[in-house]
Amino acid sequence: MSGPRFNFVPVMGHEVHVTEWGQGGAPALLMLHGLARTGRDFDEIASALSDHYHVLCPDMIGRGRSSWSANPTTDYRVESYAKITLGLMDAYGLDSADLLGTSMGGQIGMWIASGDQHARLNTLLINDIGPEVPAPAIQRIMAYVGNPPQFATHTEAEVWLRKAYAPFGPAPDAFWQRMALASLRRTSSGQLTLHYDPAIISQFTHAPQDMTVWDRWQSITTPTHVFYGEQSDLLTQSILQQMLGTGPKPSSTGICDCGHAPTLSRPADIEQVRTAFQTLG
Repeated sequence: MSGPRFNFVPVMGHEVHVTEWGQGGAPALLMLHGLARTGRDFDEIASALSDHYHVLCPDMIGRGRSSWSANPTTDYRVESYAKITLGLMDAYGLDSADLLGTSMGGQIGMWIASGDQHARLNTLLINDIGPEVPAPAIQRIMAYVGNPPQFATHTEAEVWLRKAYAPFGPAPDAFWQRMALASLRRTSSGQLTLHYDPAIISQFTHAPQDMTVWDRWQSITTPTHVFYGEQSDLLTQSILQQMLGTGPKPSSTGICDCGHAPTLSRPADIEQVRTAFQTLG
């Protein structure tokens, strides 16, 4: 195992920050984070799986250390993120890769798997998202993502993060401490706030059609597995059951003590992910 290493990659006029784990030349695994998160969310699982994979964990544009868009209504969309992901693959010289996507990252994976470059995904692991996002969940997300809080100290921010992301499930103190370090930036006033562009919320107001894509799901043939939080309000049981019988007809794994979305950072969860990829492959 090796890593992390950090790289800035120019793609489609943007600068994308990528955290890399493992050795180049090993089978490639893309890990794509959720809406207001960063690629550092995957540190534990990326480190563990780097014994087999060259793992790439980008900060999608508008998040983390990647550049922000001057055209948020067009760039902060699932379709644009999918093109950037394919551009990253080109930049690394990857003909194909496995993909693990949490929430928005899963939407990106579904978009690629249902598009004209679908053959570039060997396998797809979706973490707690489906082809349809329930309206109440969208309203909940818009309420907190569109109005990021400010904090005086890292300690204050960590307390907030533990509460706001409690549905991620149980995690050790080290996880939350690292998450706080990777999730914060200073504002011009010297206060701390979350490490994303508030305009990322525009995907819900300017591209609501991206939130219901059953037609794209039906066309996916990529071997697929779905992880879900059994208490999730984003991937409900009714949506999950419809997924299991349609499109790629994925296999699935429920995480009993999580809502939206499981961190997949605990040893037992990591081994379930490893097994899922081995089975799909």
